[in-house]
Amino acid sequence: MGNLGCGCPGSMARVIEREETTDAPQGKATSELRQWPVQLHLVPPTAPYFQNADILISADCVAFAMGSMHNDLLKGKALAIACPKLDDTTAYVDKLAHIFSANAIKSVTVAIMEVPCCRGLDIMVREALVKSGMDIPLESIVIGINGERRN
Repeated sequence: MGNLGCGCPGSMARVIEREETTDAPQGKATSELRQWPVQLHLVPPTAPYFQNADILISADCVAFAMGSMHNDLLKGKALAIACPKLDDTTAYVDKLAHIFSANAIKSVTVAIMEVPCCRGLDIMVREALVKSGMDIPLESIVIGINGERRN
């Protein structure tokens, strides 16, 4: 096995192949996750799943608050998750800027919770876009603690 940086085999970048789905069986949601890892600290900036991709940068809590997150936000996108309150975010702006400049990114969607501490993730992504020098369409989505989209 190659050098994984942190030495954990679970951190190895991999693409998850899925057949395109139109509807999940009643009562069972289908995962739309297309790659591993997903944590911003662990994603390689030049991973193949970022090339020519629409990217979702999501606060950790969004997936738990929004039951339809996979279908409504994640479908067809590469994912990076982070928590601006609990993570060590020191390297996040630089890492995101590297992702944006090293890949032909189609669009970036930031999904955050309505709580004030979550706004930091949106700010970091905006700073990274400026730092990257890339002109990439950006959409920011705010999710209420009840799971509904607020904007």
